Amino acid sequence: MSCYVTTGAHMSFYLAFLKVIGLLAVTAPVALGFGFLGAMAARSHIAPLRWFGKTYIAIVRGVPDIAFFLFFVIALDQGFEYIRHKVKCPDWDAPIRQGSDFIVCQAAKLPLGTSPEWVHETYGFALAVLTFAIVFGAFAANVLFGGMRAVPRAQLETAEAYGMSRRQTLWRILVPQMWVYALPGLSNLWMVLIKATPLLFLLGIEDIVYWARELGGTKTARFTDYPHGDWRMWYFLFLLVFYLAFTRVSEIVLSRIMIRLAHGQATTAGEAQRKAAA
Repeated sequence: MSCYVTTGAHMSFYLAFLKVIGLLAVTAPVALGFGFLGAMAARSHIAPLRWFGKTYIAIVRGVPDIAFFLFFVIALDQGFEYIRHKVKCPDWDAPIRQGSDFIVCQAAKLPLGTSPEWVHETYGFALAVLTFAIVFGAFAANVLFGGMRAVPRAQLETAEAYGMSRRQTLWRILVPQMWVYALPGLSNLWMVLIKATPLLFLLGIEDIVYWARELGGTKTARFTDYPHGDWRMWYFLFLLVFYLAFTRVSEIVLSRIMIRLAHGQATTAGEAQRKAAA
């Protein structure tokens, strides 16, 4: 058994856990950035920008996540290749769309066919990160937009009365206080993001779900040195424990962040802290 769990395939299985953690570590701040820009656009005084922000939030929230995941990966990949095709092959006269086929010159392919395997895997991972960020950025935008609206209007009016400009009011009053209102929603969104990582399997990335299925399937002596029956239940049980432990650690960290943000705020949590201190 010790030899079995240290095979090359199992090493790839263990490495896939780092892929999941890496996806979360990169996607979370990028999605939060998309969300902040979307929320700022949705509350903008410039009508076209406001329409764009609200449309972005409404469209992504109204379409099943899996449809967007499958759509964006294809759309982004073809979009990048189309731009490269226009730059690198300006003399190409054949149509790019030929029926249902998308054909560009070899120099525009992403990645190139001669590229090493790690380049292909990195490119696929980058597309997955960008897709996750676009989708979950819309949900983050809706949460942050609600957090901004929850900040008491009286505080903003007081800032204006003290002569603060609109930009100063935004960065010194509104943004610092909105997090305490937005964090509960962002916490739920983080949990949903963790549970959505198995969608990497649908994007063609060899993640932990892919390897659990492959390693847990029935093996015979003809195909492996360690034949066994259907062990998929045990592999997926291991994934269940992993996700439960990960979400539990996340809950502890997020609750501590919430306590820190609520300190001194005119909220229920802030009032509870003041009464406890008294």
